[in-house]
Amino acid sequence: MEAKKIFGQNFLKNKSILEKMAEVAEVGSADTVLEVGPGLGSLTEVLAARAKKVVAVEKDRDLIPILVEKFQGSKNVKIIQEDILKFENIPGAKIVANIPYYITSHFLKNFLSAKNKPRLLVLMVQYEVAKRISAAPPEMNLLALCTQAYGKVEFIKKISKGNFSPAPKVDSAIIKISNISDNFFRKNKIKEEKFFEILHNAFRQKRKMLRHSLGKKISLPEKYLTRRPEELSLENWKEILR
Repeated sequence: MEAKKIFGQNFLKNKSILEKMAEVAEVGSADTVLEVGPGLGSLTEVLAARAKKVVAVEKDRDLIPILVEKFQGSKNVKIIQEDILKFENIPGAKIVANIPYYITSHFLKNFLSAKNKPRLLVLMVQYEVAKRISAAPPEMNLLALCTQAYGKVEFIKKISKGNFSPAPKVDSAIIKISNISDNFFRKNKIKEEKFFEILHNAFRQKRKMLRHSLGKKISLPEKYLTRRPEELSLENWKEILR
């Protein structure tokens, strides 16, 4: 079965990396795991050997018969043909996936802000995106802040492109997002909509000092007037928005 560019398919062929993903996610016999884009089922197989239940959501209709046949004897595997960006999360599930690179930002926004949040996420994403998501000041960015507001982000391991078939043009990496909740917003009495609106305005003009990009929109503490958005941590933004 050939991978399809339209779905951003690059099948991971190194089983030790698949085992590493399951290990990082601490998948055990009590866990329900949601897998995104199972492809030919290599990661599904590893997860099914550890988990109570695996729900594998695949967009490509042509892969469904292959997956159904492969797992017809596995009572703890459910195959669903659906676009993951239209799929509602399973309450209490862990998400482990090699996701198509082009949906990363949209996928994170959907699942981290959902009412039924995942217990944790272990994802294979593009290496540069993984570095962005796990960034810290003075190299902070919008994606990092929007992700770290919901959970603890860990950069686990860089994965070379040779571990995929077909090999993509760039390297990948495993990231883990744990302790997922909306506590940052609730405890600090910060409205999610306001948080994202202010951050988008700041990073739209990220080379400018905050007094120029945000000075007319919010009242900035004096110590932040001459700072630029990439220099600020989530804690700094908490102070500004409170």
